Amino acid sequence: MTRFFSSKKYGHERGLSAAFRQWRADSHCRFMHGYSLEFEFVFGAVELDENNWVVDFGSLKDLEAWLRINFDHKTLVAFDDPMFSVFEGMNETEVIDMVTVEATGCEMFAKMAMEYASDLIQKIYGERCWVESVTVREHGANSAICRR
Repeated sequence: MTRFFSSKKYGHERGLSAAFRQWRADSHCRFMHGYSLEFEFVFGAVELDENNWVVDFGSLKDLEAWLRINFDHKTLVAFDDPMFSVFEGMNETEVIDMVTVEATGCEMFAKMAMEYASDLIQKIYGERCWVESVTVREHGANSAICRR
């Protein structure tokens, strides 16, 4: 069976600058640090649409908006971080713009993006298309992939 794939990348140059920490880590990752994250979405289909496309990239404006809401100049904090109340205080005084997440790290950010994008693609295209994978890159050396 022939399958088609296309991808959409929101690169480091887009300025999705997020700060976070992995409070469970023994390494320096337990400290606050940040990156201009890159997100790459791979979409799949067995049938192309009337334009011979997997997806119309112009239909993904809500995806970019969601990325900005969650990762553009945000501080991502795990709901179970022992310092959560400190981050809440900084958020209330507008020192940070906090987003509460299940957990931090590229793997979890890829999972979040996969879940959102999958719902969006299903809403727009029904069963014809799916999200095959989401890759989140901190920089050229570190990335994580969530696959269907």
